[in-house]
Amino acid sequence: MVFLNWSQKNRWSLPVREKRGGRKSLIEKNPKIVDNFHQVSRDHTAGDPMREAVKWTNLSRRKISSKLSELGTPAGKNIVSRLLHENDYRRRKPQKKRTMGQNADRNAQFENITHLKKEYLNAGKPVISINTKKKELLGNFYREGVVDSVDPIIVNDHDFPSVSDGKVIPHGIYDLGKHTASLHLNASHDTTEFACESIELWWNEQGRVDYPDQDELLILCDGGGSNSATTYIFKEDLQALSNRLGLKIRIAHYPPYCSKYNPIEHRLFPHVKRACKGVSLESIETAAHYMSKTETSKGLAVTVRIIDKVFKTGRKYATNFRKKMTIQFDRLLPKWNDRAVPVTE
Repeated sequence: MVFLNWSQKNRWSLPVREKRGGRKSLIEKNPKIVDNFHQVSRDHTAGDPMREAVKWTNLSRRKISSKLSELGTPAGKNIVSRLLHENDYRRRKPQKKRTMGQNADRNAQFENITHLKKEYLNAGKPVISINTKKKELLGNFYREGVVDSVDPIIVNDHDFPSVSDGKVIPHGIYDLGKHTASLHLNASHDTTEFACESIELWWNEQGRVDYPDQDELLILCDGGGSNSATTYIFKEDLQALSNRLGLKIRIAHYPPYCSKYNPIEHRLFPHVKRACKGVSLESIETAAHYMSKTETSKGLAVTVRIIDKVFKTGRKYATNFRKKMTIQFDRLLPKWNDRAVPVTE
């Protein structure tokens, strides 16, 4: 026999509360709160009034609550959050997705890059994406991110370059066919010479192993920086690299304002950033240690090496280079597509 106490015996006989029963919310008690909320939001909302999806408010929940009180309808932050949600306001971060410029040949170059990638990959030829990641100050500086730690992590309250121990410049190479990557770190300058030495190091240590029977390489890169499409010093260094390696090197530059489409930007660099989150890069060796921890669930492998060399800025191409240049420009969009073929002297 089971003995029930009073609450157990009688709980099933208690009246069931009807749907939406119980106390009314503050908004239901005082509908004027909604009108005042709309008044506050109209005065402090940016965006296009003709496009409801494009709007945001520069007021915090606490500030909106204060303004509602000034209008005679006090409301706490929870009520404000509900009002914001019901009016399609969400907490969002700005997203860097709007292209600042549009080149007339943009789509044609994207189609060309797609064609080249397919052609090279189907033939088993190497295709790499290159770029220089954001420079990082070396020293006891704050880095965004949270880590599990036994003791508090104390860093400098300012990140002045003048008190740093220099900077680290990571040049990245991502192999589209093998889903592997290399990062080469330098502490001097981001130059065309550094970019070409980074490619040479990758080819000698990784590329030759992965592609032993290939003598052609396709490089996808931005149109500016150390691999600029408009500077002849890069073409001169590229030709010298082709000669040293005995490798046909084809370059396809992404159009202006389209660097985010370069594969390395979303297949390598975000994962490197995550591997270094919340830690101070005290030295270039420390940076190499944490960057080498980069990994993904899809098996991305990253090799990190330090190029201990001073690369000088302000270099000029040889005075007779343009006359004797052997760089071959494509018929289609030659400003962004060319190749260096080995020349034996």
